[in-house]
Amino acid sequence: MKATLAAVLFTVTAASAMAQGAGITPVGLWRNVDDKTGEVKAEIRIAEANGALNGRIEKSLKKDAKADAVCDECSDDRKGKPITGLEIIRGGKKAEGKDVWEGGKILDPENGKEYRASFTPVDGGKKLEVRGYLGPFWRTQTWNRVQ
Repeated sequence: MKATLAAVLFTVTAASAMAQGAGITPVGLWRNVDDKTGEVKAEIRIAEANGALNGRIEKSLKKDAKADAVCDECSDDRKGKPITGLEIIRGGKKAEGKDVWEGGKILDPENGKEYRASFTPVDGGKKLEVRGYLGPFWRTQTWNRVQ
């Protein structure tokens, strides 16, 4: 009887863990790594509201980061706003039947350009592939989960 109960509990626990793995999202705290230099640049907190993603820079990790830096290159409502707390991800919803969030935009505060973006959790949710698109061209960064 105890062995049967233990087997049932194990099966339920394993099924629950598998279901949680299928529900991996980009929501959390991430460190972005420059795909060209390998430098860790910032910590970005991604949240979800009403089914859409948004993300803000929590902390700049660049070697030459200034505490009072603002987005001088931005051309929209973010122009002149502090880099710390700057909203760089707007939108992005989970694609039907896929583990990818599409249709959002991501801002590069270094050049002020906003790109179409997709976000794909990989490696069991430990990493996030962030792809920015400008016309037919794209660039992908792999971010590492902090929390």
